[in-house]
Amino acid sequence: MDIMFLLEKEKLKIDAVMEKYFPRIYSKNSLEKIAGKSEYDYDVAAVNKSIADPIWNLLDRGGKRWRPFMFLVILEALEADVKKNYDFCVIPEIIHNGTLLIDDIEDKGETRRGKPCVHKIFGDDIAINAGNMMYFMPLYLFKNSNLNEKIKTRLYEIYIQEMINISFGQGMDIAWHKGLSESVSVKQYLQMCAYKTGTLARMSAKLAAIIAEADAKTTEKVGLFAESLGIAFQIQDDILDVVSKNRKSFGKVYGNDIIEGKRSLMVVHTLNKANREDKKQLILILNAEKKTKEQIESAIKLLKKYNSIEFAKKKSREILSKAWSRLDPALNNNNGKSKLKALGDFLIEREI
Repeated sequence: MDIMFLLEKEKLKIDAVMEKYFPRIYSKNSLEKIAGKSEYDYDVAAVNKSIADPIWNLLDRGGKRWRPFMFLVILEALEADVKKNYDFCVIPEIIHNGTLLIDDIEDKGETRRGKPCVHKIFGDDIAINAGNMMYFMPLYLFKNSNLNEKIKTRLYEIYIQEMINISFGQGMDIAWHKGLSESVSVKQYLQMCAYKTGTLARMSAKLAAIIAEADAKTTEKVGLFAESLGIAFQIQDDILDVVSKNRKSFGKVYGNDIIEGKRSLMVVHTLNKANREDKKQLILILNAEKKTKEQIESAIKLLKKYNSIEFAKKKSREILSKAWSRLDPALNNNNGKSKLKALGDFLIEREI
């Protein structure tokens, strides 16, 4: 099954739905539809320059859109009405891109998807506000949907819990690359990942399961599989950061995580396995304010010396395989289930 083709095919539809809720150009009518009638007067031009422009500057750069695709595939696997519930697929994608706007400021990022970060173009204040807007806009979709109140309440609960979790995950990640923890275990890294990258995947899956009116056990299994997929996706992203030769398609400079001082699974494994001298050298490089090309190369050599890339690859496959073995019996054999399995395989074996 050609997942890349299916992702590309769905991408235009997904972007069209996002445009319904985030117009490329706001008008007074579109503002009133979302925010309500103005008591005085909207400065439409200001809204376009501070919200529409930065948001679409990022969205137009692409992205795999695998989270909304997964939402649709889970609906299909659970034999729900995909067309009727299509718009909800954009919720995790909107939030995800909001996190990118804010993460890039927190990480002092320079580039995103091959171009200067949004805050480098529009400023920190505009990027933060636009990111916050993307965090809260999904609530508008719930509020204005035709779903019954019981389902709406469950969707709100999932949204609230996962947005809390994502902040805990980001907090751990920030603390580590600022050197605020003496050591990080593999289990701690995986929990951080479950709350950071796994959160929006888990949210996407659980929203789909609730809308499909799946039972509680199936909803939990779907959520755990999606969380595992998010973790495996992050691990593969970290691997590509140090091995990918196709930098343009990958959209990041070589060794970007080393530059930012990130504690990836490979770094965590190396620090736990390295001798005292190598550990000290790697920590010094990661904590340095500026990294030279030679330092980046030295850090990557240490990851390779302790077989940390192979360890990370094996771990991502183990995590996903275990999660699928739990979910497999809970789903009927259908096209949606086949797509979900193929999506997982694609995301951990991809080269971009």
